[in-house]
Amino acid sequence: MGAAVGTPLVLLFDGTCGVCTRTARFIRAHDRDGHVLVVPNQHAGVTDQYGLSRAQVDRAAWVIQPDGAKHEGAAAINRVLAALPAPWAWIAPAYRVPLFRAIEDAAYRWIAPNRGRFARWGVTPECDDPGANCV
Repeated sequence: MGAAVGTPLVLLFDGTCGVCTRTARFIRAHDRDGHVLVVPNQHAGVTDQYGLSRAQVDRAAWVIQPDGAKHEGAAAINRVLAALPAPWAWIAPAYRVPLFRAIEDAAYRWIAPNRGRFARWGVTPECDDPGANCV
């Protein structure tokens, strides 16, 4: 289930992280219908625009729905997956199962603060690209 046409979900991600940039590019490549606007959290004014603090966006990825509801971490990633076409949308319902949610949340809580250990993962972080508008 995606957002209404013209009102995409907004995914804020760490544009200085190679793993996060690779994920952002994956989402953009598979979001054929434009349901998700993927934005580095370092873009000028983006934290103020969506009512999040620097500490919040440094801690996790965030999704902001068209109605203003916010999701962070594994919940945010699953919300994005649900907005993508099959087969990606088929993965998201597993997050509703308490055992899978606990596993995904724990994995996210470990990966997020350790993402620097994965270096660039073969990709230049988005904020390192010329003209990236990151501050």
